[in-house]
Amino acid sequence: MTAEHKKSSLAGLTLAAVGIVYGDIGTSPLYTLKTIFDPVHGLVLTTPNLLGIVSLIFWGLTMIVSLKYVTLVLRADNRGEGGIMALMALALNSVTRTSRWHYVLMVLGVFGATMFYGDSVITPAISVLGAIEGLEVATPGLEKYVVPLTIVVLVGLYSVQRHGTAGIGRWFGPVMVVWFAALAVMGVINIVQAPVILHALNPLHAFEFMLREKMIAFVALGAVVLAFTGAEALYADMGHFGKKPIRFAWFMVVFPALALNYLGQGGLLITHPEALENPFFHQLGSWSVLPLVLLSTMATVIASQATISGTFSMTRQAIALGLLPRMRVMHTSESEIGQIYIPAVNWLQLIVVLLAVVGFGSSDKLAGAYGIAVTATMFATTILTFFVIRYRWHLPLWLCFGATGFFMAMDIMLFSASTLKLLHGGWFPLLLGAILLTTMLTWKRGRELVFENLEKHAIPLDDFLQSLFVAPPDRVSGTAIFLRGETDGVPHALLHNLLHNKVLHERVVFLTVRIREEPYVPESEQVEVVPLGHNCYQLNVTYGFKDEADIPDILRLCAACGLEFEMMETSFFIARQTVISVPGQGMMPWREHLYVAMQRNARTAADYYQIPSNRVIELGTQVEI
Repeated sequence: MTAEHKKSSLAGLTLAAVGIVYGDIGTSPLYTLKTIFDPVHGLVLTTPNLLGIVSLIFWGLTMIVSLKYVTLVLRADNRGEGGIMALMALALNSVTRTSRWHYVLMVLGVFGATMFYGDSVITPAISVLGAIEGLEVATPGLEKYVVPLTIVVLVGLYSVQRHGTAGIGRWFGPVMVVWFAALAVMGVINIVQAPVILHALNPLHAFEFMLREKMIAFVALGAVVLAFTGAEALYADMGHFGKKPIRFAWFMVVFPALALNYLGQGGLLITHPEALENPFFHQLGSWSVLPLVLLSTMATVIASQATISGTFSMTRQAIALGLLPRMRVMHTSESEIGQIYIPAVNWLQLIVVLLAVVGFGSSDKLAGAYGIAVTATMFATTILTFFVIRYRWHLPLWLCFGATGFFMAMDIMLFSASTLKLLHGGWFPLLLGAILLTTMLTWKRGRELVFENLEKHAIPLDDFLQSLFVAPPDRVSGTAIFLRGETDGVPHALLHNLLHNKVLHERVVFLTVRIREEPYVPESEQVEVVPLGHNCYQLNVTYGFKDEADIPDILRLCAACGLEFEMMETSFFIARQTVISVPGQGMMPWREHLYVAMQRNARTAADYYQIPSNRVIELGTQVEI
């Protein structure tokens, strides 16, 4: 690739990153300062307090986003992939399975993921509400229409998800560049009118504010964190764009625009304190309110789209890692493998988002729910990063503590401040997280109990085949593929077939799918064929947790291993497990019933692995847990 091509490619990826990665953090100026100076926090609007708050925001963006995420955490990539799930897999691989830390890291990663789900519910609600609340500034009589209009926008957004974003995605970057340009221009105009706000660039104002206001300043920190929402998204989207475009977009576009706008809003409030009701929409005067409402609505829809797509991606990873039951995953683009749509997640998320909009009613009230989800995910990321840099990169202990300890102290302070809002909305993401954490851990433990039961009653495959061919059954033409787990022994489907049909196909393949704790597995490592004799074979298939599960495609790869398949002559035998809860063993009864309910509604293995339905034969089996 020529230098010119590389430059154009980098420019294109940087533009796309501006549109998709930074939508969440880019729309935070809509509501952050308004929320910080909400009377409920008891913070009085004075110039010293303004300088302190804007200084906290500026240096928070510098320390948390620029240093922690853009500089440090982006280095912790799992074969080019990022996000809390990829980081959890990386951390788990850095310690042995027998280590006492293995389960702790797994739970911590799952907890961080559930908080990400909470964030992805609140982001569309608070962002779109914050944008449409600008109508109140233009015409106070329109206040009663804010929630209904927000609902209309959100229902429209979730309704088009099944069509994918391939058509409109190309506009995300240009729209967000216009948005950030508008933030910067408005900021500069207001800084010129009140240059004293530039003193906020001195971090001493942040320290003086914290020491002077003490408890009130600590409470205000729970709202200051709203300026850092979306930091996790830049790490989660690393696999789509790469580190360099994300860093370029942050330092060249996003960070300057956000810094200028927060300084500008601070300057506006120094000269016009009455603008506190909604400083964002007062930055250019009354003539600009409606254009800003239109632009901010587009920006918040794009920000919401990014979190919705992130939820789909996170769910697929959780399914592959055995944390959620199989669900229907649809591809919305033939060229982009990452463009997926999960109907069940889409409509469940919409219901919860609408409940948040109707229940809270305003961006101010939702802000209390927002901070706790963001800071909890940040805290989980910091701890997982420590294990990666210490036990995978083998950096000196003092350096690891120094690198992550500083950020952990900030995370703890921000999370503690956010917990003060527990009764004012903070309970909402924690409730969502608790439900999801319970669901994921129950599904994972239930699967382990099923495997333990199957392993206990498993008949060793090699011994079975040896005894079977002492007096072999009649063999019929064609190929039979039996799906089996790593510890299943002889598949139940094979035993049922021999019992009822008393025949064996001329070629028998036992197919086992394994998921590695890494995002992608190269095609050269995905397939392993082991001959078992008597024209029987063990086919081991290895995927990463972000790989596309496609068994027909895998069968085509087997040709290189000397095993060719004709799909119309191949039958897939799959055991459909019916799990039965037995009192007195396994999990608590309510968790067992939850697992059984999820297992019954899970997508079938044939559907999940994209096996043609007309080539599948399902045979039932019961498993007790």
